[in-house]
Amino acid sequence: MRIVIAEDLLLLRDGMIRLLTDTGHTVVAAVDTADALVAAVAAHQPDLSIVDVRLPPGFRDEGLRAALRLRAADPSTKVLIVSQYVERAYAADLLADGRGGVGYLLKDRVTDLDEFLDAVDRVAAGGTALDPEVVRQLFTRNARNHGVEGLTPREREVLHLMAQGLSNTAICTTLVLAPASVEKHITNIFAKLDLPPDDDAHRRVRAVLTYLNS
Repeated sequence: MRIVIAEDLLLLRDGMIRLLTDTGHTVVAAVDTADALVAAVAAHQPDLSIVDVRLPPGFRDEGLRAALRLRAADPSTKVLIVSQYVERAYAADLLADGRGGVGYLLKDRVTDLDEFLDAVDRVAAGGTALDPEVVRQLFTRNARNHGVEGLTPREREVLHLMAQGLSNTAICTTLVLAPASVEKHITNIFAKLDLPPDDDAHRRVRAVLTYLNS
């Protein structure tokens, strides 16, 4: 996998380069500003960009806004955001097109190497990977969104895990449920959120978006 990294902290940037290289990926560019990120993506057309939210010169939201610009120019651009903070409005905007290929992890999560690498693979493959704290804050903000109030507590738990990008098998393990039970809950979620039959992966993203962004 060809990856661009945009991270201003030298130690973290070098650590990600080493980890990704050691696990068979190629870091085609590692930059520390939003403008350099946009230029690197244009030059290299990577499979994935890993982007910090707060980059020079303002250290506010330059990286996330650059990621949004990249997605607006080419919705197939895959972006994994890493941050110390949950920027709720921008996180929702990043998910808004419903195409997948996006993730948002808190930097504490990057220290869990297996989880970080799983998120890298998942986002590059077109899925989603949301930090549980990001999901919690977005769910809390939008708890009264239309269509969602009809979900049972168990269905909300399943949708919460879907938002993190977990597969049906992983949801079974986390909630200690049989595969048939998880499939039934997901079918009920699709029906209650009025998502007609479609590509299943796409419907999963749309179900999460209905909850987070409606």
